Amino acid sequence: MRVNALKERLFYGCICLIVIALGLSSRVFSEHLPLFVSRHFGDALWGSMVYFMFRVLLVNRKLWIAFMWSLMFSFGIEFSQLYQAEWINSIRATVLGGLILGKGFLWVDLVRYGVGILISYGLDQYFHPKQYRVDK
Repeated sequence: MRVNALKERLFYGCICLIVIALGLSSRVFSEHLPLFVSRHFGDALWGSMVYFMFRVLLVNRKLWIAFMWSLMFSFGIEFSQLYQAEWINSIRATVLGGLILGKGFLWVDLVRYGVGILISYGLDQYFHPKQYRVDK
């Protein structure tokens, strides 16, 4: 692995950790936040985290590839919530399972994820324009 690729992975990994901390904080301190923020930012940050995790994995690829994978993954997780078998609901009942898989399907979550992913993609393009010119 190239040294630059390792640095990029560490960079995106750090961003992931920051976004996770912000997302968890938006849930823990929701009563202290404006209603709009407490209702929407957690899911938007979840989508953002998914985008940056795909950037960790796809650091040598064009940004739009991580964008598309992030949308497919996030939407797939949301649509999986329509499946309510006992075994998966027991996983969703755990803290980690609930954070990753969610609990119930909501159409508005698709919009929230999309907004979080789109904003992250836009920021990534703005701050790292060289990334989307290289496709290996």
